[in-house]
Amino acid sequence: MSTTPALLKPADPADAPPEPAAPARSVWLRVRPVALPSGSLLLFLLLWQLLAASGTWSETLVPPPARVWDAFVDVSTTHDGIRGYNGTTLVEHLGISLRRIGLGAGIGVVAGVVFGLLMGTVGWVRSLFEPWITFLRTLPPLAYFSLLIIWLGINEEPKVTLLAVAAFPPVAVSTTTAVAAVPKQLIEAARALGASRWDVVRDVVVPSALPETLTGVRLAVGVAYSSLVAAELVNGLPGIGGMVKDAANYNNTPVVLVGIIAIGVSGLIIDGLLLRLERVAVPWRGRA
Repeated sequence: MSTTPALLKPADPADAPPEPAAPARSVWLRVRPVALPSGSLLLFLLLWQLLAASGTWSETLVPPPARVWDAFVDVSTTHDGIRGYNGTTLVEHLGISLRRIGLGAGIGVVAGVVFGLLMGTVGWVRSLFEPWITFLRTLPPLAYFSLLIIWLGINEEPKVTLLAVAAFPPVAVSTTTAVAAVPKQLIEAARALGASRWDVVRDVVVPSALPETLTGVRLAVGVAYSSLVAAELVNGLPGIGGMVKDAANYNNTPVVLVGIIAIGVSGLIIDGLLLRLERVAVPWRGRA
């Protein structure tokens, strides 16, 4: 009478070792988007503290992180009877500058999209305006800011105009390039089905050009942000760029760094929101 060898017996599922609930690689992939930026920030703060403590430069030039934090608290609150910086808190300074950027960049983006569509669809319009847009794109903001002050005064008009002019070329160029790159087969197919010129632009050209146009919008907002301090050089208080400029006049480096960090962080948030909008508006990008 033969017996089944032990090695040939079917394994009991209850005897199998339990599988790990979450493999280490899966956990790392989930925490990496937060861990890497946090780690780089901590490393930056450590190097900053070591550099400030080394004594190579005075605290006026390289203040330690603690002094910058104290300056952040001072400009964000009321202390010793003084409200924020120059009577305005950091949030209010930033809000006023964001309003200027929103208005100026908004005008520049709308104008850039309109001109981009015209230049991409009408050949003679592109030949007429493209050299001027390229010329404008190569000019630094400070090159024409003084002229805007002469024309428009020192109030809000030159600041908003400067930001609009800075934001206009990236959107116009990206939209023009995107419209010109729309496959001709799609346009011809739409016309063969009886679509009018407006139908072709609305249903074929705009959806095809939208991804590159949104990229141009992100670039335009970035250019407007980089022009913020220039826009607030004259009569910029209240405003975050004006605060930075005024603090620099008095060698108040901690407040200057607070303003720079506030501009950078708010810029990151806005760029993230625009990226989110791009993913919602053109979910097919990168998949088709």
